Amino acid sequence: MISKDTFQAINPVDNTILADTFANATPKEIDEVVEKATNAFTAYRKKTNAEKAHFLEQIGIEIANLGDALINRCHLETALPIARLLGERGRTINQLNLFASYLREGSWVDARIDTAIPDRAPLPRPDIRHILIPLGPVAVFGASNFPLAFSTAGGDTASALAAGCPVIAKAHEAHPGTSQMVANAIYKAIKTCNMPEGTFALIQGNSKKIGAALVQHSGIKAVGFTGSFAGGKALFDYANARPEPIPVFAEMGSTNPVFILPEMLKNDAAIIAAGLAQSITMGVGQFCTNPGLVFLHENIDNIPFYEELQAKFSMIAAGTMLTPSIKKMYDKGALETQETNQIEVLAKGETSTLINNATAQLFKTTSQHFNANPSLAEENFGPSSIIVEANSKEAILKHASDLQGHLTATVFGTPNDLLAYKELFDILELKVGRILINNFPTGVEVCHAMVHGGPFPATTAPNSTSVGTGAIQRFVRPVCYQNYPEALLPDALKNANPLHIFRLVNGEITTAKC
Repeated sequence: MISKDTFQAINPVDNTILADTFANATPKEIDEVVEKATNAFTAYRKKTNAEKAHFLEQIGIEIANLGDALINRCHLETALPIARLLGERGRTINQLNLFASYLREGSWVDARIDTAIPDRAPLPRPDIRHILIPLGPVAVFGASNFPLAFSTAGGDTASALAAGCPVIAKAHEAHPGTSQMVANAIYKAIKTCNMPEGTFALIQGNSKKIGAALVQHSGIKAVGFTGSFAGGKALFDYANARPEPIPVFAEMGSTNPVFILPEMLKNDAAIIAAGLAQSITMGVGQFCTNPGLVFLHENIDNIPFYEELQAKFSMIAAGTMLTPSIKKMYDKGALETQETNQIEVLAKGETSTLINNATAQLFKTTSQHFNANPSLAEENFGPSSIIVEANSKEAILKHASDLQGHLTATVFGTPNDLLAYKELFDILELKVGRILINNFPTGVEVCHAMVHGGPFPATTAPNSTSVGTGAIQRFVRPVCYQNYPEALLPDALKNANPLHIFRLVNGEITTAKC
């Protein structure tokens, strides 16, 4: 029976209620979808890499077949520009295809074989073989700021399905219509590819209790989440309080510090200012990688840089934020920053009377006052940033050492700067998942080498990434097979290597038979 507890999406441009009503999932419905996912796991985990690859590609085809209807609905629910959504749809399909190609190559299973040495003294060595297998049903929580690429069929779903795990996706309450359309595309792909019923399911809801119930369900074996620190930490705590704790791969935000070194700032002030203004305010600052902190040296040479920033910010139009609650939190954070002692409002963008439009803001302070106000180091999700002026190299390095975990850190410097500040990089690689030189952090390439993660509190799992093919590692675990007969071994571990994958055989990476 469908719940009578319902909700509707709103258009954040004017807070009008959109058509279509969505029902909050009941405990019984959650039990049913998890049970179906558990049953599906038995068959789905045995699907070949080729079968799973075809399935992922078919999901992409079905998403593309939704055409303008998907884009238009997503635009209504998020106010994100059509061009941005077209690009995000392409990224969503591309990452599905990337995982498909990764599966077809096959070496991701990390096959390791140490053949028996029966005559070894003083004890013989048994035949020992290792492979990665899927964990089980995964709960995926859609993100507010990426309604396609980090939501129903986004990176968490793609990587979990690639690993062989059924997925139960919790739609973000801000874009339930978009989520339902994408879910319908996945359901269609399941039928086309003859995948088990329960391989994927979508649940709706605007109550935190629904997410808690999903994570606490004994049938769920892992969680993928992108969102706020409060939301991710709550799910992490639920998962760890279970009788059987499970891993939670939560990306929870970041201020993505930028360090601008002296010679580079003197030489390229205008170029850096233009890029910084764009990176801070891109997408109304609603990217998990937009720069929220900038560290540089206090110097009279900074004046042209500040003047250029003021000019760039003054031309930035106010933009509609994703939800009224996000706008409210942004305004609260910006006001608290502005009211902090010894904070200067360096630059502001255009204002607007539209209800959920946010004005870009850039603040400035000194190292002394930044250190005295720990709240300034916290993320304010939206189009704002704080410039911190330091009076020495030692102060810059101290700021880096004091950082908590972040997704990215960026350093702008000439070759001379980079050599003079080489200690900075040793510090930053312990603080973040991705270090950039002379390149702004907004824009996360979906590729094999990408790391979109970082130490706590940026994520709950610093040894993982949520973007790139490495994300598949989150939803698998190793199993060792000792003295197994050839007939019982998975194909990836058989002597003849029928899959023709790379394997570690007696310490040597090879595709040869063993």
